Amino acid sequence: MKTPKNASPHAQTHNCTVLVTGAAGFIGFHVAQKLLARGDRVIGLDNVNDYYDVALKEARLKLLSEHTHFTFVRGDCADQSTVEKLFTDHAPTRVVHLAAQAGVRHSITHPRDYLNSNSTGFFNVIDAARQSACEHFVYASSSSVYGANTQMPFSTHHGVDHPLSLYAATKRANELTAHSYSHIYQLPTTGLRFFTVYGPWGRPDMALFLFTRAILNDEPIKLFNNGQMQRDFTFIDDIVEGVVRTLDHVAAANLDWNSARPDPSSSTAPYRIFNIGNNRPVELLTLVETLEAALGKQARKEFLPMQLGDVHATFADIEDLEKAVGFRPSTDLTTGIGRFVDWYRAFYGV
Repeated sequence: MKTPKNASPHAQTHNCTVLVTGAAGFIGFHVAQKLLARGDRVIGLDNVNDYYDVALKEARLKLLSEHTHFTFVRGDCADQSTVEKLFTDHAPTRVVHLAAQAGVRHSITHPRDYLNSNSTGFFNVIDAARQSACEHFVYASSSSVYGANTQMPFSTHHGVDHPLSLYAATKRANELTAHSYSHIYQLPTTGLRFFTVYGPWGRPDMALFLFTRAILNDEPIKLFNNGQMQRDFTFIDDIVEGVVRTLDHVAAANLDWNSARPDPSSSTAPYRIFNIGNNRPVELLTLVETLEAALGKQARKEFLPMQLGDVHATFADIEDLEKAVGFRPSTDLTTGIGRFVDWYRAFYGV
């Protein structure tokens, strides 16, 4: 594959010291596992808050702690002194910043949580990375930034200036902050817009987890917008592969960037934005049918109207990701849900 002009000329890492914030979280746990398996040293940071089941987070950390090259720091990225001390003590060469307050609906009722974690926390980590001459700062954005956009598939070349939730607004603000740091300090940054991630060790507040628990407990599942919403469900292994490959391809300036026709996904600075999605949107009712088949049990369905802050559909254009790092997600929904159900039954003994 020919190397694009706006990508680094070669991929390299291994035996690096990588800071993974949000290491007790769903994606952070899996990313840390992947990095450890290939020989990197991983410093994990997490405040292990109670937004969802702390026992699940602790179980993830227990597995990570079995690796001799994993060091865990229990602390909050919104605390400047904690972040500065971590960089001083461990000197990470690269950063995967995944710590954030998740949840679109939660941001409507608890907005301050998002300003503290997603805004202040992001600033503390990227500023510490800048001061420590970090080689590459990779961070989680979200498909939520597309907000009121309706042109499908969602492309990183589209404008994203109409967020429909504070969660989305904080993620977009992170992207803008990253660009300013890339421009002023030449800090290589790459933002990754994740599309509805699911899989083993997933978040209990996400639809697949909620539906599985409800169906097994003979409780009704809530289908908003009467189940007519579409999501680009992306399996965790595909997300992790995209994250790690991106980490290895350090962001570089786009030499063809034109200020008269500015491309939002790149810059004259070492700055990139990519989507990571399955590129195959699925209707919510199809997800339920696939889950019913995997569980061998029918769901009791409660049809409800659209919720504030939600969008009708998500659909990722992943052409740029494939060109830049040679990877596109490929796990089909039946396989992914089957693996989630197997994990759920084993973990919870049901």
